[in-house]
Amino acid sequence: METLRVRSGAQLIPAAGFALLILLGAARGDGQPPPAWTDSFGARLEALALLQTLNADLLSHDSATLTLDRWCETHHLASPAQIVAERMTGVEKPPTREQRQLLGVGEAEPIRYRRVRLACGDHVLSEADNWYVPARLTPEMNHALESTDIAFGRAVQPLHFQRRTLSAKLLWSPLPQGWEMAATAPDSGGSPLKIPAAVLEHRAVLTLPDGAPFSEVVETYTSEILAFPQPPQP
Repeated sequence: METLRVRSGAQLIPAAGFALLILLGAARGDGQPPPAWTDSFGARLEALALLQTLNADLLSHDSATLTLDRWCETHHLASPAQIVAERMTGVEKPPTREQRQLLGVGEAEPIRYRRVRLACGDHVLSEADNWYVPARLTPEMNHALESTDIAFGRAVQPLHFQRRTLSAKLLWSPLPQGWEMAATAPDSGGSPLKIPAAVLEHRAVLTLPDGAPFSEVVETYTSEILAFPQPPQP
């Protein structure tokens, strides 16, 4: 796994030149899934540029849900282009001592756990584990989180929270380490590009305007973030 560097202010230092390769996929109007990306050096470079772009966008905004809204709309993944959460019940992950310290609560303070899938139409873009302190939310927010499938970021948006990234990991690198020094570029002769199920992971803490932490989230982004036609190569 490649760990992406994070600064205060949470901005990615992108690989040189990748930002110039961002090309947007066109929408398909026939309701069919887009064709698989071709495994070529150009396609892998485009995939890496897009992953870096999404990562930078996540790092520079406080709400992952709203960031995925924009990604969904920009890449025409669904209409309407809005992230919908699916709450996964029957899953429990008690907070660790380190998480309690991170959130600034004692052993007796309740911490609730919530796991959701965030989807854009038929595409599940991420799965998120969330531990939060209910005493730092409003009763209305707690009720919504316990009884509905609302995305956490939408539920707590009135708090005007801030997001501090703790780690950002690229779980899949389309280009192997040292590719820029290789004699030949990686290419698989036109076969489909194999993208693993998980491609990016973020761990972050959400804080109130006064700096008090109220949630820790671990987000795993899926290959579905690239579920649009392969951008045309220049």
